[in-house]
Amino acid sequence: CDMSGTEPFSPSVELARELVIRHGWNATSYQILNPGIEHWFSPRHQAVVGYTRRADRLLVAGAPVCAGEALAAVCEEFEASARQQGRRVCYVCAEERLRALFARSPHHATVALGAQPAWNPLNWPEVVRNRPSLRAQLRRAVNKGVVVEPVSPARAATDAALRRILLEWVAGRPLPPLHFLVEPNVLDGVLTDRLILTARRRGVPVAFLVASPAKARAGYLIELLARSSSAPNGVSELLIHTAMRRLAAEGCRYVTLGLVALAHAADEAIRRNPRWLRTLMYYARAHANRFYNFRGLEQFRVKMSPECWDTIYAISNEPRFSPRTLYAVGGAFSGIPPWAAITLGLAKAARQELRRVFKRRAGNGM
Repeated sequence: CDMSGTEPFSPSVELARELVIRHGWNATSYQILNPGIEHWFSPRHQAVVGYTRRADRLLVAGAPVCAGEALAAVCEEFEASARQQGRRVCYVCAEERLRALFARSPHHATVALGAQPAWNPLNWPEVVRNRPSLRAQLRRAVNKGVVVEPVSPARAATDAALRRILLEWVAGRPLPPLHFLVEPNVLDGVLTDRLILTARRRGVPVAFLVASPAKARAGYLIELLARSSSAPNGVSELLIHTAMRRLAAEGCRYVTLGLVALAHAADEAIRRNPRWLRTLMYYARAHANRFYNFRGLEQFRVKMSPECWDTIYAISNEPRFSPRTLYAVGGAFSGIPPWAAITLGLAKAARQELRRVFKRRAGNGM
């Protein structure tokens, strides 16, 4: 049965949410409830697959949400359904459990995309003690009068101030807004089980954080951290610090800040990618940082001393991972053809560069 969850609380989304709360293990599991994700439900198992369509590919958000012992059967069912439609399947942002399942399959190809850092929040106080730079950032935010407090899901869904922060944050990105597993519009998704924290200065919201549960793992993904231009230094760190403390108090044992594409922590796995893909990834590392801040994202996470980095994969049901599949994955994240996203990104970067030049000249009295 193939159902689309286009309304946040439609029956299919409610059923998907029940399954996610019961069986969600992948860090991205709750993200299948975000806008733009379709749902397929297994006819034989308690299982849901969140996916999006790109050309002749069905791109799965992470992995099927089901009991671990049913994972192989659910993958087989979903891929059989895709074959009936004349489509291939790619599991995007898959983790080790799914990689191990397909490790010896001659019909599946696995490539490394990057890595995601992970912490046990019970050990977070030790991280703070051992990182003077982190403590300094926390003090900066507190000294600027920043206070972090939780926001109820119902309030967050209608909070105009949070939406203004989100719009400003998205507008400041070099690339057009990304979607799929980096969907910024989480406030229009299901918020019921998410942790939402807002940072206020003098009573005015300046940043907020959204964390999504992976209940079967006793874990959370810090999915979104948006800040306005008026947010002082240290706000992001203070939001994460507060989230870690709250999640530890709730008995959480796993927290991640999500995928860092091309992360050096995944170098060993990236070296096993096909040569053509390795070349593209190394080129992106060297030249695409102005459009997507790979280095900055990784450095921000490194300074908080992750306990480990988990390699994140794309797994397609084809003997060799193909450029066609990569193009489909790029289209899922950009929401438009990748060539169009690159063109828009270049145009936006050019406009920003021109504004900086004119501002610099004006400052010099020219």
